[in-house]
Amino acid sequence: MPSRAVSAVRKQLSRALPAFLMGERGKDPVLAPPRQAVEALGSQPEASSFAQLLAKLDYLDETEVQRIRQAYRFADQAHLGQMRASGQPYITHPIAVAGLCADWKLDAQALQAALMHDAMEDCGVTKPDLIERFGAPVAELVDGLTKLDKLQFSTREESQAESFRKMLLAMSRDVRVILVKLADRLHNMRTMDAMAPAKRGRIARETLEIYAPIAYRLGLNLVYRELQELSFQHARPWRHAALSKALESARGHRRDLVDRVQREVEAALAQASLPVQVSGREKTLFSIYKKMDEKHLSFAKVNDLFGFRVVVRSLPECYLALGVLHQLYKPMPGRFKDYIALPKPNGYQSLHTTLVNPVGTPVEFQIRTEAMHLVAEAGIAAHWLYKVGGAGAGDSQNLNAMWLQSLIDIQDETRDASEFLEHVRIDLFPDSIYVFTPKSKILSLPKGATPVDFAYAIHSRVGDHCVGAKVNGEAVVLSTVLRSGDVVEIVTSDGARPNPNWLNFVRTGRARSKIRAYLRTLEGEESLRLGERLLAQSLRAEGLRMPPGDGRGEGAEGALWQALLRWSGHKSREELLVDLVQGRKLPSLVAKRFAALLAEQGARPDAVTLSLGRYSSDDSAPGQPTVVIDGSEGATLQLADCCHPIPGDAIVGYLGRGEGLVVHTAECREGKRQFERDSESWIPVAWSESPERPFETGLSVLVRNGKGVLAQVASAVSAAEADIVHVAMGEERASETVELQLIVAVRDRLHLAELLRTVKRSPAVLRAARVKS
Repeated sequence: MPSRAVSAVRKQLSRALPAFLMGERGKDPVLAPPRQAVEALGSQPEASSFAQLLAKLDYLDETEVQRIRQAYRFADQAHLGQMRASGQPYITHPIAVAGLCADWKLDAQALQAALMHDAMEDCGVTKPDLIERFGAPVAELVDGLTKLDKLQFSTREESQAESFRKMLLAMSRDVRVILVKLADRLHNMRTMDAMAPAKRGRIARETLEIYAPIAYRLGLNLVYRELQELSFQHARPWRHAALSKALESARGHRRDLVDRVQREVEAALAQASLPVQVSGREKTLFSIYKKMDEKHLSFAKVNDLFGFRVVVRSLPECYLALGVLHQLYKPMPGRFKDYIALPKPNGYQSLHTTLVNPVGTPVEFQIRTEAMHLVAEAGIAAHWLYKVGGAGAGDSQNLNAMWLQSLIDIQDETRDASEFLEHVRIDLFPDSIYVFTPKSKILSLPKGATPVDFAYAIHSRVGDHCVGAKVNGEAVVLSTVLRSGDVVEIVTSDGARPNPNWLNFVRTGRARSKIRAYLRTLEGEESLRLGERLLAQSLRAEGLRMPPGDGRGEGAEGALWQALLRWSGHKSREELLVDLVQGRKLPSLVAKRFAALLAEQGARPDAVTLSLGRYSSDDSAPGQPTVVIDGSEGATLQLADCCHPIPGDAIVGYLGRGEGLVVHTAECREGKRQFERDSESWIPVAWSESPERPFETGLSVLVRNGKGVLAQVASAVSAAEADIVHVAMGEERASETVELQLIVAVRDRLHLAELLRTVKRSPAVLRAARVKS
């Protein structure tokens, strides 16, 4: 990653250290148990008046405070007469947001932006006004916040995705943007009682899906936990109330046990001459509910409702304390995690171990140094004001700066806002594994990552030229799911290129965006040819022929294309044609607009052309062209893996966003589900009378288990002049029968029928059939 980008992010984060790192030890919510820390953060009274806000600004000089006064007067005048849903004057909200930012010790510019963060969006204030009065940095912060519409997950998906992209790009340039936004969201979540229940649920889901994970990725764990708790409370109020009542009852029953464990642990550590701070901590309601939901448990079966945190002075003492605890209580096998040697993606470091307490139930201990504790609660901000030592600290301080920079990389490779949102959402839920390069360098990847993700994590060129992989010295397929501790080696070839099928199994946003960007470049000419076919066939359905020109020439044709491009919002004819193939524009709608422009020039539908544009099928939708498929379309067209269509099948085409044209069989269940979600993106397609290549489909062959059976089946396939592309065998290899799953390449349905007859004649075959979905 460029050192300038890291330095820029470091500089911004150094201004943004939360206030709880600056407090007195013992009074600081960081040193309290997590539930108490969340409650302490949540119980802080918001600054509802400017006088209360001023009382928090003792860390700023008088000149900076004066600038904040000016921003307050400006915001107060801009919001004059506006009221919140609760009935309070609207200005109380910007003051409260600025108060949270002051608690986090943000600088004067960020506080000014917090006070004015809604002024441009709600009050008609312009960016030049803010530049003139408060300077460009403050105006940029406010502008970065103002560009955000309220995200709505049920409607206007393209608009919300574009809004989210703008927020993340603003965040990657200046991290104070997202810190002010998190303060804004935190105050809104605390004061949502006055809103309608439906709106509360929508905002809570949005917070849980987007803003809480961002807080986690930045290491703001106190904010992360409170946003989760408040989202759970508003999205699932009945479940939250029931769990709260059950937890209160359990807390009373287990108070004696918690006190006993704490006394025994403190005594054992004191006997070992280890000065430590031991504190009990209780799981949040959301984490309890999530565990119950994922593991299908009742509340009574959740045993680890509480845990303990042990804070020591130095790194070696972490492991000494671990040894003492393992001598005191029995550790549970497989429940030890060393996040000191292998930090989490947000820089978190601790030893986690689960022990069996005196009454036989599990209890988790977290062991860390004081510096690690600061990072655990305040994230990477702690690295710039505190000298954090320990294994991995030098690497972990760059982890979130690298993630912020990766947002810019993904943006550079992504044209579509919805696609960008998809990539980032994947990276917001890392649930990491740790794998090694052959030279013992550690890489953190999301759970479920494959060798292709690993290759792109090393470098985009390694990913683009990847042809194979070895895991722990053994060759594996590229779709193999990696596990923590695997040593991965990538095999490359200069002539290799990314495969569109990789998109079916890669897990990282970086790999997905790089593959799609490369395929877009590689498929440029193919996309243009298919885009021309789609538009020409749609125009024939209107009784018109495709006019000549490339959108850059002079004369009537050039003016016609320019008018169409202005309507569609594209810069060039090529860009429009590619978007037709990628599903971002529907060919029938573009053709209708083209027809209207031609009509203005006096063109009229031609009867012969109109007849060419009609379908031979009576149920074809009027005004939609049939795309003829002959197998020469290349990577711009995909035959769906779920149903493997072949010539002779009834088929339909789906113009998915960013995916090109995907062809399903008419009876495919997955295709029908997609049709129910997005019926407008489906177009009629048909097979050419003379396809140019074979097509793949699936076979299920049940055979008697014995020697040479696979060779017999392969011989039968070869005798039918077909090719085997892939073979998978059932797990019951010791049973009398085995099911073989084959992917074979055939010319059409007639060829497939001949193949099935030949395979069934084999003595070892009991049953053979096509796998349709």
